[in-house]
Amino acid sequence: MKVESFVNILGADFYAGVPDSQLKALCNYLMDTYGIDKHHHIIAANEGNCTALAAGYHLATGKVPVVYMQNSGEGNIINPVASLLNDKVYAIPMIFVVGWRGEPGVHDEPQHIYQGEVTVRLLEDMDIKTFILSPDTTEEELTAVMADFREVLAKGKQVAIVVRKGALTDAPKVVYKNDNKMLREEIIQHIVKASGEDPIVSTTGKPSRELFETRAANGQSHKYDFLTVGSMGHTSSIALGIAINKPELRIWCVDGDGAVLMHMGSMAVMGANKPKNIIHVVINNGAHETVGGMPTVAAEIDLVGIAKACGYPNAVCVDDPDSLDRELEAAKARDELSFIEVKCSIGAREDLGRPTTTALENKRNFMQYII
Repeated sequence: MKVESFVNILGADFYAGVPDSQLKALCNYLMDTYGIDKHHHIIAANEGNCTALAAGYHLATGKVPVVYMQNSGEGNIINPVASLLNDKVYAIPMIFVVGWRGEPGVHDEPQHIYQGEVTVRLLEDMDIKTFILSPDTTEEELTAVMADFREVLAKGKQVAIVVRKGALTDAPKVVYKNDNKMLREEIIQHIVKASGEDPIVSTTGKPSRELFETRAANGQSHKYDFLTVGSMGHTSSIALGIAINKPELRIWCVDGDGAVLMHMGSMAVMGANKPKNIIHVVINNGAHETVGGMPTVAAEIDLVGIAKACGYPNAVCVDDPDSLDRELEAAKARDELSFIEVKCSIGAREDLGRPTTTALENKRNFMQYII
């Protein structure tokens, strides 16, 4: 179905979301039509944030908003859906558009397999009436579904459209870029060189893929790295849990701006605990690049200032290789928690591969190395 037809049939004029590659057609359409416009389209920090924003929109206008997300975000909406939106509480109507990663029978990455199996079940368990949009769904079928859904929404309930791969088409082409010069893979190569045989915990998506390929290109073992799959925004907390229990090891955390934004409270917990053995590197390209390049708000905020306010004793921002190397070495030399923001361009190699080991193999090799 053409994405413009899809949007017209939904009939909403406010969208809040977290981008998803399965929904790239919708994301590009919204960016092409509205850009980031507080009255029509906001890319939020996480899916719960989106849901609360949309609830506020409904309270202020009486209209029905749309929240879009990857199915991995269902966990983040459970609390506001069950305790705020539900018709036994405030009865706030909402349309969820959910990209179905890991759909049973469709090959996908390990972090999506179980989430894909329970996607529809979780929505139904939350009393959200669901329709699955397929590549062969017609405009007439969706129009009929929405007529039924509007009766549900009128009762203060929520509905969801679960979008299969390839179901939305004809998206406008949108180019995402910034003025930063350093490539993320280059940044990771510098971190690998500086870290030596120290353990690295890397965030989900392309950073972990590039770390894996950097090790392979160097002829190094993958035992040094814990490649976080899924669980976006939790990498620094994993690193903290390791660092507290392995004080003799220096732990490097390679994070992304979208991930940091998703659960920024983890920075406050990190700063409060002040582990002396963590170097927290945030690669900031101001984009959700792994799922298409749509913007985050990280390009507009002071992450270094936030880190300092959270209690990090050392926090700097760099944007060139020499400064990066200097700050990596300085962080290694001190016995204190350090935060390094690295400004990064948008883009990755077209032939970037994926880890050839399983998640379980990664866990076992990493644990055998650090225990």
